[in-house]
Amino acid sequence: KDSDCCVGNEDVFTFLETVLTEVMEMFPSEYIHIGGDEAGKEHWKTCPKCLRRMQDEDIADVDGLQSYMIRRIGNFIASKGRKMIGWDEILEGNISQSATIMSWRGTDGGIAAAKAGHDVIMTPNTHCYLDYYQSRRIQDEPFAIGGFVNVEKVYSFEPYTPEMTPEQRAHILGVQANLWTEYIKTPEHLEYM
Repeated sequence: KDSDCCVGNEDVFTFLETVLTEVMEMFPSEYIHIGGDEAGKEHWKTCPKCLRRMQDEDIADVDGLQSYMIRRIGNFIASKGRKMIGWDEILEGNISQSATIMSWRGTDGGIAAAKAGHDVIMTPNTHCYLDYYQSRRIQDEPFAIGGFVNVEKVYSFEPYTPEMTPEQRAHILGVQANLWTEYIKTPEHLEYM
């Protein structure tokens, strides 16, 4: 039913490290993106192995368990001379200062991350998701996941807030537009979006 990794199972970490090692061998990039978003943690609340890990590591809740996993994977990536990057959900815990955050659930996570000294890539779904409808007349649009982001909205995006200091602004590395393709079936549809 759930496809999330069992954080209490040591074999899961062996698997993840093996996959990440292969990824790092194939891609010589400075950053390794670990995701970390949309984790369904419900089964961790009853999994005997996860509960044991929480007890052994003095972890209070499943959010802390996810943080444990992210820290551990981040340390592994760092041991290979690379930098971890992940979606803003990885902020929900005590992560390495060297982690770069991609803020997709609006800008609040990115602003908080920059204020905490993390590098940030702003990619809020409110302005940067190109798989959303581009017109309010959806009957005239190709099928999309939902939402509304037209060209004017994309170009209006400002990654900084007035109260951010120059030091905090320096942590905003840039912006990224996303085009997820679950609903895009043809190259023409992709180009339109």
